[in-house]
Amino acid sequence: MNAARDEEPGLSLLVHRPGEQPAVLHTGLASLEHGLPIGPDITFNVGSVAKQITAHLTLLAAHDDLLRLNQRAADLLPRLKISDVTVADLVTHRSGIRDAESLLSLAGFRDLDHYTADDLRTLAYRQHQRAVPEGRFLYSNTNYLLLAEILETVHRTTLPDLAQHRIFGPLGMHATHFKTDPRQVIPGAASAYQATHHGWRHTEVPVTLPGPGSLWTTAADLDRWLTHLHQHWQRPHQLPWQETVGYEPSDHEPYLYGPGLYADTRPGRAAVFHYGHEQGFSAVAHVETSGLRVIALSNNAGLPADRIAGAILRDLHQQPTPAPREALVRAAALEQTPSTVMQALPTPDDRSQQAELGTFACDQAPGSLRLTRSADALYLWRRGARDQLTPAGPGIYAGNGYTLTVSSSTSRIDQFTLDLDRAPGLTYIRQ
Repeated sequence: MNAARDEEPGLSLLVHRPGEQPAVLHTGLASLEHGLPIGPDITFNVGSVAKQITAHLTLLAAHDDLLRLNQRAADLLPRLKISDVTVADLVTHRSGIRDAESLLSLAGFRDLDHYTADDLRTLAYRQHQRAVPEGRFLYSNTNYLLLAEILETVHRTTLPDLAQHRIFGPLGMHATHFKTDPRQVIPGAASAYQATHHGWRHTEVPVTLPGPGSLWTTAADLDRWLTHLHQHWQRPHQLPWQETVGYEPSDHEPYLYGPGLYADTRPGRAAVFHYGHEQGFSAVAHVETSGLRVIALSNNAGLPADRIAGAILRDLHQQPTPAPREALVRAAALEQTPSTVMQALPTPDDRSQQAELGTFACDQAPGSLRLTRSADALYLWRRGARDQLTPAGPGIYAGNGYTLTVSSSTSRIDQFTLDLDRAPGLTYIRQ
């Protein structure tokens, strides 16, 4: 391995083929401040990998007759206004409920602002209709925040205690915990970092959202979970729990989505998996119908786990007699992705050269937005920060992760539609 890499945040990797001992590789530091190396007992935030745990607990609750998957979610969540959404819709991202974190970002929340799961659920309860047609896939963390609330309601306990009792304890996942409070101490927790022009910086923010994320675990514990998951994959032509929850097309062709899992059903590639990206951490948990398990955990924002896992899988599938340990070493040697340079806030001179177009509000999202214009570009302002929007078609302007559509000239705008990747169809009206 590169000696310089040993002084940077890094990776915890695992490949486990059926009938063999797992191959593992740990590189880099869990803590730059203390020079603590990544090892088998270091825990990582695995982000959306947590969704399959929440989905499994929901299926167990249905098996125990505590709820029905075809039941209206509003029966269990009285504040939910979209009355035709079912529990299964939440599990499979077919509720049409917008992602509340995306909505909150419109209020101009910054990296170190604190908000809670209940703040986001409150935004979900402001929504009164689906953002996409019934049955269409819309990936939204809010679905799993609502599932966490449903589980806590029907079990009369917390999600962490429920997961510990029903999954983590029985499977021997003793290093695995849902984090419910930013101040909570997680044993063996790595810190996450991003490279900048001036050195490394921490990427964690004071937010924990158990259900869709906030799960801390090790590669070995995830291997225990994937072993359990594979045991439910008893028939090669049926995906895990497919008899209970159907897998349907997702936002990433050709993959399907089921109970907190993406599925690749192409011949010779059958696998279920999920990626996680949260606060500078990234993770992959991947299991194939053969029983092959691949896990990648990263605390380095420049080493995305999905890219590393992809390299491992290509290596294993292309070699006639693949050696898992060698595949791990080759994947870990990938170069870092260059760090993203943050856009500087505009100076007073920038603002003085822009024409004011108005302040706008939406009943589905918090706060208000300002629009200004300079030459052919629009600028969207939220809490002092701006995004530059560039023309993408008649009346359509593109930003970072969203589009803004106006029906009139930019000299006088009375309303516009904002379509965020995970929160489409927001109508803003001039105040």
